[in-house]
Amino acid sequence: MGMGYMLLAGLIMLFSWLVSSRLKSKFELYSKLQLQNGMSGREIAEKMLADNGIYDVKVISVEGQLTDHYNPADKTVNLSEGVYNQRNAAAAAVAAHECGHAVQHATAYSWLTMRSQLVPIVNVASTYMQWILIAGILMVRSFPQLLLVGIVIFAATTVFSIITLPVEYDASNRALAWLENKKMLTREEHDGAKDALKWAARTYVVAAIGSIATLLYYISIYNNRR
Repeated sequence: MGMGYMLLAGLIMLFSWLVSSRLKSKFELYSKLQLQNGMSGREIAEKMLADNGIYDVKVISVEGQLTDHYNPADKTVNLSEGVYNQRNAAAAAVAAHECGHAVQHATAYSWLTMRSQLVPIVNVASTYMQWILIAGILMVRSFPQLLLVGIVIFAATTVFSIITLPVEYDASNRALAWLENKKMLTREEHDGAKDALKWAARTYVVAAIGSIATLLYYISIYNNRR
């Protein structure tokens, strides 16, 4: 099982690198596709929020690259500097996607609610999980219960990564539907936004597959402890 897992982990890492590289190249490509409407990522976000009747969410700029996210705790759409200020198809896609999460929050989208409820658990788990798993593997014959605790904690993070999939895909679908219905983009710009979001979503798929494979590996160690 060890060699099999190493091979699988290697393949997942390779696929993850390929998807990330493809995502980066797609965003670079569509960052050169300037919007004919001349709107910035901030303006796109503010309009989508307003069109959905959401007036208690702020659109703010944050440092970094690909640091865009929606924070349900303080109701802010956080856009990286490149997205906040830029007026291209990639910026429009990201801004609308993050607003898709705001719409999910406003409409009590069940998958987002479940994901938000798991955030505190995952935050705590990420702090101690690795140490518990390492200790559990080293002591698997004398104290297998420790590894079992690690597996349960890791399973929570795996569930989180699985729940993230419908949340991310739904946010993209909401974004693309709004962009099309409001005729915010030309056909070329819309196709670019759709392609960029497609590759962004695939990074979450790879992460979920990797988490499931790793969980099964730890379970196999526990089952074979004798």
